Amino acid sequence: MSALTKATICVALTAALAACGNSGDTAGGDAAAKSDTLVIATVNNSDMIRMQKLTSDFTDQHPDIKLEWVTLEENVLRQRVTTDIATKGGQFDVLTIGTYEVPIWAERGWLKPLKFGPDYDVDDLLPKIRQAASYEGQLYAAPFYGEGSMLMYRTDLLQKAGLTMPEQPSWDFVVDAARKMTDKQDGVYGICLRGKAGWGENMALLSAMGNAFGARWFDENWRPQFDQPEWKAALQTYVSVMKDAGPPGASSNGFNENLALFNAGKCAMWVDATVAASFITNPKESKVADKVGFAAAPDTGKGKTTGWLWAWNLAIPASSKKADKAQEFIAWATSKHYTDLVASKDGWANVPPGTRTSLYNNPEYLKAAPFAKQTLAAIDSADTHNPAVKPVPYVGVQYAAIPEFQAIGTTVGQQFSAALTGSISVDEALKNAQAATEREMKRAGYPK
Repeated sequence: MSALTKATICVALTAALAACGNSGDTAGGDAAAKSDTLVIATVNNSDMIRMQKLTSDFTDQHPDIKLEWVTLEENVLRQRVTTDIATKGGQFDVLTIGTYEVPIWAERGWLKPLKFGPDYDVDDLLPKIRQAASYEGQLYAAPFYGEGSMLMYRTDLLQKAGLTMPEQPSWDFVVDAARKMTDKQDGVYGICLRGKAGWGENMALLSAMGNAFGARWFDENWRPQFDQPEWKAALQTYVSVMKDAGPPGASSNGFNENLALFNAGKCAMWVDATVAASFITNPKESKVADKVGFAAAPDTGKGKTTGWLWAWNLAIPASSKKADKAQEFIAWATSKHYTDLVASKDGWANVPPGTRTSLYNNPEYLKAAPFAKQTLAAIDSADTHNPAVKPVPYVGVQYAAIPEFQAIGTTVGQQFSAALTGSISVDEALKNAQAATEREMKRAGYPK
């Protein structure tokens, strides 16, 4: 185990204990000792909250299985599950993890392989999403929902500003439009972008944005690239437009916070995960549901966009003693049956997107979800092996799929968040990011 990996676990453990307290760990441990109880760690996103509300459908079919949920904010979830699985803590039976973790943890033997019957129809999974949830051709996680990224915008405010959204908007257009659509006196901001520090928070956006500007995390020899002009152009654009047209306190905003702002009518544009589309077009949740348009994630004319590829997946840690029961739950939660269940309760527009080909061939879904084609296009266009304009040695669009990235990405995210608040300059943030990344990559023994 590298020094960085050990440091990552220690940092994660310290943060997890501080954020969650020992009482949660004890409760999870007690529950895990019960032979009939599955302890499920999940993120506090709306789709997962909905799943919890619908689990009576599962428990009615499996009266011998009880479920206990540990629902956490995204950064805290990552800290706790990483700590638990790396130390073989055994707190959880089902983990919610992303495409970043699946191949790394599977290679280390931290996950159990998944096996599904013919009714599950593994071949129906979207090829790119299935590949992202696999290691050496074997599924080690099942996708609950998949996503790309796109530009979501207020059609009424765009029209009021006298603008027309291009099919493929550029960052120059977005910056100009954001400033023109901002009305701070009325509490409307031209653009909302992630600012909360974290490798999967602000760095998901900024890594993808860097790709569009021609930047990359590392060159072919694993040398960090934050001292290159492409990164300065990307970060300066981000900081400038957020200063001029972004909401106050943006450095605290992640996906959920920006979703709330958009639904409240506070954002004219938002570049983020395609999964947001069903919520901002739902009149029960969004004040602007009938005034929303969708476009491709912005580019700069260099051949790459601010697109990404991600899926939240359900997986079984190798430490679980209830793998058979966990497998049954995962099969239920990621099945076609579950999709039909959500459709029957909340309508087709609200089913988990981005995982199955059959969904995008379903006329009922296509009619109910005006964002469906844009979502599928965003997923299909993501190239995990060639994410940047220049060659890279890593796999991953908005992250580099190496074990060290979790710690490095969060450190860089903290620097970029500080630049957003104005506590340091863009140049200082990039200098600090370069130094920190060089130090950690050297410590981890790169190039290998």
